[in-house]
Amino acid sequence: MQRLNEDEIDEVRKQNEIKYDFTTNVKPAYQVQKGLSRSVVEEMSREKKEPDWMRNIRLKALDIFLSKPVPTWGPDLSELNFDELTYYIKPEDRKANSWEEVPKEIKDTFDKLGVPEMEKKYLAGSVAQLQSEGVYSRLKKQWEDKGVVFMDMDSAVQKHPDIVREHFGRVVPPSDNKFAALNTAVWSGGSFLYVPRGVHLDLPVQAYFRMNGALEGQFERTLIIAEPGASVHYLEGCTAPTYSQYSLHAAIVEVYVKSGGKVRYTSIQNWSDNIINGPTKRSWVEENARMEWVQGSLGSKITMTYPSSILRGEYATTSNLNLALGIGPVWKDNGAKVVHAAPNTSSKVVAKSISGRGGMSVYRGQLRINPGAYNSKASVQCDALILDDISKSNTYPHNEILEESASFSHEASVGKISEDQVDYLMSRGIREEDARSLIVLGFLDDVLKEIPLEYSIEFNKLVKLEMNKYGAVG
Repeated sequence: MQRLNEDEIDEVRKQNEIKYDFTTNVKPAYQVQKGLSRSVVEEMSREKKEPDWMRNIRLKALDIFLSKPVPTWGPDLSELNFDELTYYIKPEDRKANSWEEVPKEIKDTFDKLGVPEMEKKYLAGSVAQLQSEGVYSRLKKQWEDKGVVFMDMDSAVQKHPDIVREHFGRVVPPSDNKFAALNTAVWSGGSFLYVPRGVHLDLPVQAYFRMNGALEGQFERTLIIAEPGASVHYLEGCTAPTYSQYSLHAAIVEVYVKSGGKVRYTSIQNWSDNIINGPTKRSWVEENARMEWVQGSLGSKITMTYPSSILRGEYATTSNLNLALGIGPVWKDNGAKVVHAAPNTSSKVVAKSISGRGGMSVYRGQLRINPGAYNSKASVQCDALILDDISKSNTYPHNEILEESASFSHEASVGKISEDQVDYLMSRGIREEDARSLIVLGFLDDVLKEIPLEYSIEFNKLVKLEMNKYGAVG
């Protein structure tokens, strides 16, 4: 990653704005009034023509949301005013199964983001969402013929109600936290992925979520079910334009990895600096199954995200690789949660953070090995790189090892760029700016190498922009 001069920085910013920081000029087909109330929730449910059981889930969750306080143990959320947000904005009356069917203004948005091209080259299928609802979904026929289902979540409630009802809210109940209750009350859009027994998708599927305005909420719901012996790689991309006022993103992701199955969930979040981001992501992992979380968090004003795995079956495994960039006046509160609830389970958590220009990066993790989880193994590694004297990094691990036969290790390091390393690289003919950039990339390598090749080039560009837009390196 080469340090850019001012003209080059301006050009990178310009290209970034062209690709990410723009709004879609589309008149909503429907939207509710501002604020959150029982009537707003009922209106949303009527507009979606939902069954009674889903409407009842929403209303019970609303009561839970109203009873819970806003979290005060992490970043300052006092700016949040739930009465000034718009909770449901429907951009289009119909959902398309080909890009040609998508209205021009909306298709142009996703063309700029490269979603159709990505689908054509690398994906087994994709779902695209603008504001509160999916506008496009498609799965290649060869996977449809094998029984794979991939569509927006609203359509799944109508077309696959039995599967949705069986799994909805079991991994993440509305009582879990205030944002989970809010999502359950006003969720809209998201994606539903069902992979039948023994089916292995050799190409990833992708969901892309795009916000479009200020003081709006996006509350997508993602449900992934891998039946015994199935495997799939799910990719998630998130962007939004910049406004002076904030918007709220509070998604829920529920993943079921059944016996012998494997799911990898890769999330690249490039939110604008006015977004408050508080998703809840959790998986149930059965015997001999594996769950992999890979997360890259760039942008946003505040991010609070802690992908979790509950290892419920013997020999279940999970890995959680997390990269957070807290560059500028932002707070990145990231981490992981793992519960070992069965014997011979194993987990690995690697968290990398970079703080610069007054940014705050936090690792907040929880790891628990239950009594009876014999011979389980767990490791946690938290590494922080601080680029200046005004930035901060904190680590809050919470580890409960309640089984004597278990093996557990925890490593944490906080450091700055070593001047000795810089001098060594410069002695080999490398410029100082390039030397510092190489050290940063080396620090991130554990996580960056896990991002799919087709995404890594774009991700590196985004990292370069984040590191240079505040002059954070060099």
